[in-house]
Amino acid sequence: MRGPEPPAAGEPVAGGGIDLRAVRRRVRLALVLSQILGGLGVSTAVALAAVLAEDIGGSEAVAGLASTSSVIGTALLSLPCAALMARRGRRVGLTSAYAVAAVGGLVVVAGAALRNFPLLLVGMAAFGASNTANLQARFAAADLAEPLHRARAISTVVWATTVGAVLGPNIAGPAGRSVAGLGVPETAGPFLWGTAVFLIAGGLLQVLLRPDPLLTARALARTAAGDRRPDQDGGGRRGDEDGGGRRGDEDDGGRRGDEDDGGRRGDEDGGGRSLRAGLAAVTDSAPARVALAAIAGSHTVMVSVMVMTPVDLGGHGAGVELIGLVLSGHIAGMYAFSPVMGWLADRIGRFSVILVGAGLLGCATALAGTADGNHAQSAAGLFLLGLGWSAGLVAGSALLTDSVPQRARAAVQGFSDLIMNSAAGVGGALSGLVVAQAGYGWLNLLAAALLIPVTVLTVTVAVRR
Repeated sequence: MRGPEPPAAGEPVAGGGIDLRAVRRRVRLALVLSQILGGLGVSTAVALAAVLAEDIGGSEAVAGLASTSSVIGTALLSLPCAALMARRGRRVGLTSAYAVAAVGGLVVVAGAALRNFPLLLVGMAAFGASNTANLQARFAAADLAEPLHRARAISTVVWATTVGAVLGPNIAGPAGRSVAGLGVPETAGPFLWGTAVFLIAGGLLQVLLRPDPLLTARALARTAAGDRRPDQDGGGRRGDEDGGGRRGDEDDGGRRGDEDDGGRRGDEDGGGRSLRAGLAAVTDSAPARVALAAIAGSHTVMVSVMVMTPVDLGGHGAGVELIGLVLSGHIAGMYAFSPVMGWLADRIGRFSVILVGAGLLGCATALAGTADGNHAQSAAGLFLLGLGWSAGLVAGSALLTDSVPQRARAAVQGFSDLIMNSAAGVGGALSGLVVAQAGYGWLNLLAAALLIPVTVLTVTVAVRR
C-alpha cells in the first residue's frame, strides 16, 4: 500500500499555512544566487592561488600547497558543517561556512602582507569552507524537491556555479590591482574580494532561505508519519521513487526512507541525526553505498586527471591561451550540462546515469591519455571528463538523498563530501608523482581503473533491485 503523498503545491505545510510551491521557488532562488556568488569568490581567488603561494613561499615546489590546503579545509569542514545543519538547519550551516571562508580570505591577505607562509596556508584551509558551502547547497535543493524531480533540483544549483566559475578568472586582474597601495601583493587582492563576496552570499541566504528547507522537510515527514494509519507499514517502506520507476529508499534489507521511524521522531532525536547514525544509514543501504562510490569515484578521477593536464599540454608546446581554452571547455562540461544530467537521472533512473557518467569518464581518460600532443583530442577528453563528473555527481547526490532516512540525511551528505574531497586530495597529490615517474598516459590508465569497482558495484546493486 502506498503511503501518504507530500502536500500538493499550494497547500498548507505542517499546519503553518506555507505554500510549498512558493517555498520551493524561494529556496531555489536563494541557492542559485548564493552559488553564483560562491563560484565567483572561489574562482577569482583560486586563479592566482598558486602564484601567490610561490611568491610568499619562495619556490615553485610549494606553489601547489595553497590549493592542497584549500582542498583539505573543504574536506575537514564538511563534517562540522553537516553536524551544524543537522541540528540547526541548512541556513545556519551554509551561512556559517561562508563566514569561515570570509575569515579565511582575510587570513590569506594577512599572511601575504606579513609574508608568513604557514599563516597563508591556514587561511587557505579556512577559505576551503566556501567549497563546503557550494557543495552542500546541492543537497539543500533536494530537501523539498518532489522525489521524481529531485535530480533536476540538484542539477539547477550545480549549473548556477557556471556563471561564477566563468566570470571569476576574468576579474582576478582587476581584483589584484584594487589592493595597490595597501601593502599587500596584488595576487592577494582576489582573496579580499572573495571575503566580500562570501559575506554577501551568506547575507542573501540568511534573508532568503526562509523557511529552512531541511527543517521544513522534517516537519513534512513528521506530519506524513502522524497521518499514516498503523496498518500502513507498506507506505513507510515505499520511500522515495528513484526516478527510474523503481522503489527508492527500500534496498534489499527493507530499509524505509522518508517516512520511517526517523520521520516520526525528526528533530527531537538528536542521536538520530548524529554522524554515527549517518554512517549506519550508509552501511545499511546498498543504494547509498553505490551513490557514495559514484560521487567519490567521479570526483577523484576528474581531479587527478585535470590537475596534471596543463602540465602535459605545456610539455607538448601549448601556450597559456590554449591551456586556458581547454580548461574552459572542461568547466563547461562540469557545470553547463548538469540540468541535462538531472533530467536524465529523473527520467531513466539514478543507476543508469551513474553508469553513463562512468562511461564518459572512461572515454575521457582514453582520449586524454593517448592524445600525445594532439591538442584537439586533449580538449575533447577534458570536456568529456567534466561531463562524466557532472553525471556522477548529480545522479549520485540524488540517489544518496533517496536512499537514507530523513533524520540521517544531513550527516550522510556531509560524510559524502568528506570522502569525495579526501579521495580527490589524495588523487591530486599522487597524480604528480605518477606523471613524473611513469607519464601522463599511465595517470589516465590508473584513473580509469578506479571506475571499475564503481561500475561493478552499481551494476550489482541495480540488477539485484
